[in-house]
Amino acid sequence: MNNSYINGFKEALKKENLKFTNQRFSILQFLTNNDGHYDCDSIIDYLKKNKIKVSKATAYRTLDLLVKYDFCRKMVLDDGIARYENKLDATHHDHMICIDTGKIIEFMSPEIEKIQDDIAKDKGYKIIKHVHQLFVKKIS
Repeated sequence: MNNSYINGFKEALKKENLKFTNQRFSILQFLTNNDGHYDCDSIIDYLKKNKIKVSKATAYRTLDLLVKYDFCRKMVLDDGIARYENKLDATHHDHMICIDTGKIIEFMSPEIEKIQDDIAKDKGYKIIKHVHQLFVKKIS
């Protein structure tokens, strides 16, 4: 992780009147060092296994800050569980979620992006951000 991200994280904490702690920094490090989509409990469990004790309140507060300042993305699926993924240096992508296994498959389609942009433009808008989730079932 480069210093500009660390400095940006410290600035975000300062704006929110929160202290820079090893626990908070460990959450940021976990998300930036691991590909995938993790719920809060999974992150806490991983850190605990690595001898870093983080309370649920600190974890949620830190994750909310990371989302607010674009360090990570929050996804809430049909099960109501929030999952987080790294957003730093990540390219834009969308998600397919298997309704049987819960597996999350990332994909990118320039054609879909163009269609969305064209529809928004035709209606007099520009897309600022979007969430594209497809719920799928494996074909037997």
